[in-house]
Formats: sequence, C-alpha cells, structure tokens
Amino acid sequence: MTAKDGDGWTECSQGHRHWGLHGASGLLAVHHDALGVPHVLMQKRSWWSHHGGTWGLPGGARDSHEDAVASAMREAREEAALGGEGLRVQGIYRDDHGGWAFETVIAESAELLAAAPANGESSELRWLPLPEITGRRLHPGFAATWSEIQGAIRPETIVLDVANIVGARAEHGWWHDRLGAATRLLEAVAGLRLAHPVLAQWYPRVVAVVEGAARSAPAVPGIQVVAATGSGDDAIVDVVRRAKPWERVLVVTADRALKERVVELGAETAGPKWLLSQIGE
Repeated sequence: MTAKDGDGWTECSQGHRHWGLHGASGLLAVHHDALGVPHVLMQKRSWWSHHGGTWGLPGGARDSHEDAVASAMREAREEAALGGEGLRVQGIYRDDHGGWAFETVIAESAELLAAAPANGESSELRWLPLPEITGRRLHPGFAATWSEIQGAIRPETIVLDVANIVGARAEHGWWHDRLGAATRLLEAVAGLRLAHPVLAQWYPRVVAVVEGAARSAPAVPGIQVVAATGSGDDAIVDVVRRAKPWERVLVVTADRALKERVVELGAETAGPKWLLSQIGE
C-alpha cells in the first residue's frame, strides 16, 4: 500500500481502457445559491491530458488503501487546491464498467469555495450553474452519467417520528420502556446503510424527533436528536419548516394528520415499514 499505487491503465470487461488500476473517483461539490440554483465545481482538463480540453470533475485513480471519499478528496486537493472543510458528503454514485468503476462523490458545499489549478492536470476550475453545464464540451465519462447524477445532487434529510416508528416496531413491552425502545431504534438506524434508487451509498441527514418519556434519548453518531418540548408532531413540522426550499425532506411516520401537515410544506412521506424493512424487520 503506497501512494499512487493506483496509477496506471487497465481494461474493463467491456474492453474499454481506463486510468486507475483500482478504479477511480471524483468530487462533485455542489452549492445551492439563495435562489436554489445548484452550482457545480467543474474542472477543465489540460490539453495534454486524456480527453484534454473537456470539462469534468476533479478526480483520478484511487489508491489501493483508499475508499472513494478519501480518494476524491485527495484528488480535489491535488488538482484544485480544495480542502474538505465546508463539504458534507451526501452520497456516492457508482459507474460500474465490469471490473472497473468510477465513483462520483457528491458533497454539499456551504459556499462557493475558492478553487484554482494546483497542478498541470487542470487548466481552469469554475463553479458552473446547473443550466450551463451541458453547454460545455464535457468529458465523455461525465457526460454519460450526468443526466442520472444531477437528480441526486440536492441535499436530503430524513425526519423520524420516533414515537410512531417505535409503536410500529412493536417490540415486546416497549410501552413500559419508551426511552429504551427509542434508544434501540436510533442505534439500529445509525448503523444502517439506507437504500437509494440512484446512489450506491447514501448519506442523508437524519433528524430524529423524540417526545414524552423518550425525550432524554442519548445522542447517537450520525443522527441529530431533537427533543420535543411539547407535541412531537409540532416539533416535526418545525423541522420541516426550517428546511431550505431546495432540500428534499422525507418524514417517516404513519400518522395521517402529520403527513398532511408536512406535505403542505413540501415534504415527502414514507411509512415506518419503509425504514423497518431496511433494518431487516
């Protein structure tokens, strides 16, 4: 395991030649402006490089000891002088060619971070608003996947109606220990790899609203726990109301009245069975 041990050409099962002995990855940093327009950090490749003169993402060969996120962040640092500060990974899109894959790491950027060519592989780095991207001469690999990837670039939040889900889970004796039942549910969700229709790996924000006897549920890594001071439904509605207009919010509950309230605010809903099926219940 050494740095740059992934550099080299290889051939996939489809007979295509690719750079990256262990696959490759790239960083798709996206920032939504005040009007909700997505801006993507794009790299114009130097004329001498593979597909020189085309626009794509900072990226390159993945080393044997790296996962997709570590590789994409390293490449962004080497090619665009971009650190990982201010970025939140939302998910990974995997373009599998059979024996070789390019993984696009989608990361939400809090601002239009400063980026500039940091080595000879880039001739220009620019934040491009979404409508302008297809007007550029795009890297073939990026162009082939962009129509699918762009549907998954907005930030996503899952809001859990914990009391409702715990009731649907129906653990034996849960009503006598609502705090314990809520804590066990949060621990199960924290270790869960949620399925997504487009992304190979999905990292939505998860907000769990607890109420009543479960209000003292402990913090769980990867989950924001909100203790309702009054009605749990009102606390969930408040979380949805504070979401950004371009953010996709999914509320997990079976409560019909609550569903109506959050849908009016632009959220989507799913029943507890959607979540519990992924836990394996």
